[in-house]
Amino acid sequence: MTSVVSSSITTIRIGSRKSQLALIQTYWVQEQLSLRFPHIKFEVHTMSTKGDKILDVALAKIGDKALFTKELETGMINREIDFAVHSLKDLPTRLPSGLGLAAITERENPADALVVHSKHKDKQLDTLPEGAVIGTSSLRRLAQLRHHFPHFEFKDVRGNLNTRLAKLDAGEYDALILAAAGLGRLGMADRIHQVIPSDISLHAVGQGALGIECLADNKQLISLLKELEHPQTRDRCLAERAFLRDLEGGCQVPIGVNTEINGDKLTLTGIVASIDGTKRVQDTVSGSIYEPEQIGSELAQRLRQQGAQDILDEIFATVQRG
Repeated sequence: MTSVVSSSITTIRIGSRKSQLALIQTYWVQEQLSLRFPHIKFEVHTMSTKGDKILDVALAKIGDKALFTKELETGMINREIDFAVHSLKDLPTRLPSGLGLAAITERENPADALVVHSKHKDKQLDTLPEGAVIGTSSLRRLAQLRHHFPHFEFKDVRGNLNTRLAKLDAGEYDALILAAAGLGRLGMADRIHQVIPSDISLHAVGQGALGIECLADNKQLISLLKELEHPQTRDRCLAERAFLRDLEGGCQVPIGVNTEINGDKLTLTGIVASIDGTKRVQDTVSGSIYEPEQIGSELAQRLRQQGAQDILDEIFATVQRG
């Protein structure tokens, strides 16, 4: 145990969304901390976020960068909970004043996955028939897949994972594009029909990792939470988040990434694409693993010079028009 953590701390309150996936992730954090700090009671407190409540509108049209985090962050600021567990991809790159990212856990597979209706069990993404209805709520996935598969029909899909899979199985969609990590955490890895390669779809910033957020000045709690941090995942995600932050992109913009670490070298690839898939800028930057955010910022600057900002401005204008 880290010596900075006081033995006088007896109870710590963990904030979580109410969704099944969010609770599985939060209970995992609770279990890991309980194993490391058995003298402390870790209580889970659940909240519903704006993103959980509005299910009949496409995420991009809601226009809030903190769709799945704001209520939890308010809870921390009001001292109702001590820290919150997020899917890191949902956590905005600019946090409210007074809050900080205390730890990033080891990443699950960050790739996107194809899940198909049973009638297409003999198909892969590139052999699905023309006009196949593909469900996704992500502009990032939509933009990249439209580029490679303009002959598909893309349809928004909302709701928790079980709801989306039920819609697929009922025949509303021919296939869904989902996060491999989420399916795995829910014990549904058998539904993954194909892991989509990065040359087709770069994944979301932070996808597959958990972000643990708390008050930035709570040094004892931060010291405790650091016990769950995975250094390589942290470095990869810090580079990705700096890239997204410097492009001023929210969670619902067509920005994809891929990171690799080889020794002391971190390599970050990023893409910005128009929603219709016709415009794309992509590049790669490598640098020292000890300066991940510098790598992300450099890549953002390169893509902006190649036209990324024009693409993003066009997307924001289109979304605002509805």
